[in-house]
Amino acid sequence: MIIRDRIKEFRRVKAGQLRPHPNNWRTHPQAQRDALRGVLAEIGYAGALLARELPDGSLELIDGHLRAETTPEADVPVLVLDLNEREAKKLLAVLDPLAGMAGANDEALADLLAHVETESDAVQAMLDGMLDHHDAPADETEKDRDIDVPEAFQVVVECRDESQQRAVFERLTGEGYTCRLLTL
Repeated sequence: MIIRDRIKEFRRVKAGQLRPHPNNWRTHPQAQRDALRGVLAEIGYAGALLARELPDGSLELIDGHLRAETTPEADVPVLVLDLNEREAKKLLAVLDPLAGMAGANDEALADLLAHVETESDAVQAMLDGMLDHHDAPADETEKDRDIDVPEAFQVVVECRDESQQRAVFERLTGEGYTCRLLTL
């Protein structure tokens, strides 16, 4: 397998000048925003944002939207990638889910967290949540856990086209049924 190095250059750029990607799908709850502020205050920038250069010379973010939004006046580290629009969208779609696929060694995590101190309540809450999330017994796997799924009775109606789907939906909702439109 040939693996290409797509990093074109490293720059320090005022965060407010970076253009958010129009297809950024991540949202950032307040707890995450607060934890990021805490980490930036205690550690600072320790990783680069990812961006691609557009034809007009501006930089479009692929990763690091919240960091850029949090510190718009700061000069931030940016890796400028040699990606076209299609590749940038693919990286935007897969970067966070790929990292989320990693497992956790609960003992190593507990040992690490025992040595981490923070002055930020938001960072401490995040760290506590990490322990809570990984406190399941070691022999308990995802499929072994009991999941309480409420009983529901549903009917799926296959329609020939969108107009028939709309007609069936309107008829059933008119009769008082709770319905959702679904296209597969």
